[in-house]
Amino acid sequence: QVQLEESGGGLVQPGGSLRLSCAASGGVYMFDDMGYYRQVPGKERELVASLTRYGVTTYGDSVKGRFTLSRDNGKNTVILQMSSLQVEDTAVYYCRAKPSPATPEYWGQGTQVTVSS
Repeated sequence: QVQLEESGGGLVQPGGSLRLSCAASGGVYMFDDMGYYRQVPGKERELVASLTRYGVTTYGDSVKGRFTLSRDNGKNTVILQMSSLQVEDTAVYYCRAKPSPATPEYWGQGTQVTVSS
């Protein structure tokens, strides 16, 4: 059974930084794609960043240049470093992991990030 353990998040002032991490476990040697999505009430979940096992990174337009996603394939772990945080980054952030293109994806329980003065 695949499990995604998320950590990090919390409250930060505008312009500040936070780090999220996600560790996947449960019978998958290496996930094809891992990353983060975020969601605010009343809106659809949106891509923050994803990183394939081959090193291809995709960022959402609103976070480009401010967020960095890194991955440790050997540990099935991703780390999202968020800098220059804005009020608009406030959301619940969800870790996502996909074992292969043909298999269902897995989601973490979500962690709250609040950017406020």
